[in-house]
Amino acid sequence: MSAPSRIAPVGQLALPAPGSNRREFLQRFGLGLGSLALADMLGRGPGVSAAERGVLTELHHPAKAKRVIYLFQSGGPSQLETFDYKPLLVEQNGQQLPDSVRQGQRLTGMTGSQASLPMAGSIFKFAQHGAGGTWYSELLPYTAGMADEMAVIRSLHTDAINHDPAITFLQTGSQISGRPSIGAWVHYGLGSDNDNLPAFVVLITKGKADQPLYSRLWGSGWLPSRHQGVQFRSGKEPVLYLDNPPGVEAGQRRRMLDSLKQLHETAREDLQDPELEARIAQYEMAYRMQMSVPEAVDLSGEPQHVLDLYGPDVAKPGTFAANCLLARRLAERGVKFIQLYHQGWDQHGNLPNAILTQCRETDQPAAALLRDLKQRGMLDETLVVWGGEFGRTNYSQGKLTATDYGRDHHPRCFSMWLAGGGVRGGVTHGATCEWGYNVVENPVSVHDLHATMLHLLGIDHERLTYRYQGRRFRLTDVEGEVVRPVIA
Repeated sequence: MSAPSRIAPVGQLALPAPGSNRREFLQRFGLGLGSLALADMLGRGPGVSAAERGVLTELHHPAKAKRVIYLFQSGGPSQLETFDYKPLLVEQNGQQLPDSVRQGQRLTGMTGSQASLPMAGSIFKFAQHGAGGTWYSELLPYTAGMADEMAVIRSLHTDAINHDPAITFLQTGSQISGRPSIGAWVHYGLGSDNDNLPAFVVLITKGKADQPLYSRLWGSGWLPSRHQGVQFRSGKEPVLYLDNPPGVEAGQRRRMLDSLKQLHETAREDLQDPELEARIAQYEMAYRMQMSVPEAVDLSGEPQHVLDLYGPDVAKPGTFAANCLLARRLAERGVKFIQLYHQGWDQHGNLPNAILTQCRETDQPAAALLRDLKQRGMLDETLVVWGGEFGRTNYSQGKLTATDYGRDHHPRCFSMWLAGGGVRGGVTHGATCEWGYNVVENPVSVHDLHATMLHLLGIDHERLTYRYQGRRFRLTDVEGEVVRPVIA
């Protein structure tokens, strides 16, 4: 089956607008015919919005997952304190990093001027868990308890050594800002399963001061704007400007939207601008969300045994625990892509104490999310991903003591885990050298990760494209291979 071509949501055909050229008119004419044909095939009139319909009329192959929950750990968690056990580092603690291991690879400006690079073994203990004997740190007892559901990839690597390009790369497939986010690509391809909630929702842990997060990380880039993520916040107003202003009743809002829609449709006939279609759809979605969002974010009806599963922080709105529970509720209601951001992993110093705090905040809730999905029969259809933008160095940034050290950014290797949604549980994939500095087995790039995530959703990453400025773009750019050993 060939991939369907991109079809713009154009309503009616029109003669060239003043100032347009012949090429623009022919392009619009062709796209208009495509829209009419698709609307006819789907039994819908040409005036019906395509906002909740994905560009893929059929999946490229059978999907193993229906949705994604992406637990992004912003700042770069240390793989050496979590999933990548390196006893040799403990044995050689304090010795200089051998040149044969570093191999002249670049360092950041924060440690490039250090007179020495003393290797730092983790002070935390590791043990094997699950039928596959996967190594987990003592910092992650709850996560370790779900070992048989998870595939740990220890051989991730990236080209970016600083936060902004590295986070942008993991979220959009490019280090340069402006590309669509992975959630926007999924919405563009698959559409929505819910008419009353956004297909792509973003949740950010409240009160975590660390590397900044920008709305472009969940933006739509040059895809139609309706595919961008919608941030839900804790508090009385989960979505900004969603509620009616004082003195405006629901009936008044409905009449206003109807009139505004007529004005936009008139402008669309004249301008043939697809963004007008997106704007109409977004206004209508906002109207429906006035009822659906308060119900979705209200955790008061959850039974006590479920709240206990996520830990004591679940009672505090905006915490990672509360957001994990909210992610499950959104998944139940048909949200296609749910992105959680948790900051605070950028531990250049005081790493032992700082990472202990981070793991206390995230370990139990992340494992609870898996348990909760599983007991509801949803884990098999939900792909859950955990990880940050890069790893940490095996040597200490700053002074190394028996109880304190820091780790700099390290793009050459880091760890992530995947669970549910067609993932082979209880396995590890890839390996790093015995010093934890270089990948030595089954390297996995960022594009490989994205290709795998799309594959589990039934999408061929090479065939989901969007034409922009004369080129067909895709999430994985011009590379990427599906990591098949982690697929069940």
